[in-house]
Amino acid sequence: MEPNELKERMHSGRLYYPGDPSLMAQQALALEKLWEFNRTRPSELPRREALLKEMLAEIGENCYIEPPFYANWAGKHVHFGSGVYANFNLTMVDDTHIYVGDQVMFGPNVTICTAAHPIGQDLRRKQAQYNKPVRIGSNVWVGANVTILPGVTIGDNTVIGAGSVVTRDIPANVVALGTPCRVLREIGEQDAIYYDHDKRIDIE
Repeated sequence: MEPNELKERMHSGRLYYPGDPSLMAQQALALEKLWEFNRTRPSELPRREALLKEMLAEIGENCYIEPPFYANWAGKHVHFGSGVYANFNLTMVDDTHIYVGDQVMFGPNVTICTAAHPIGQDLRRKQAQYNKPVRIGSNVWVGANVTILPGVTIGDNTVIGAGSVVTRDIPANVVALGTPCRVLREIGEQDAIYYDHDKRIDIE
């Protein structure tokens, strides 16, 4: 298969074989930078920032990823807005595009998947794959140990509770949690007054 057709299949939801030598060669080059990023010292913040700008498709100002960071293509298909923070062990299966808005927070051990495989065993045995993009709005908080599956969109300002498995789209301005993840409630006026259930907010 020609390289251009492979790339088109990667980003259009069509089946392809990710073990194609031309794809693996490109992927290996990207992963060299990821290897460097994960071996930076805590004092090397400027180097981390420079590497992220090389690795990610897009990245805004004031973004921070706490190593270790894992991504199939080292973030080559990841688009960050500004002010994105990711705690330890963010895993992004970025075989196609992952879009993240501004001021998004990821807790530790979050996994975002774009890749899937056919149910039928014959194609799975050959490691056939297809990809669906993930979109996360601005001001979203994704709690610890959350898994977001291919094709999911999460709306602005939403909170995804720790340990959730997000299998379908979640609207804006809600708290959602569980396996599968479902909307618990809307975010409302009380959330501007109280935190942690009934404690009154006392800072600005």
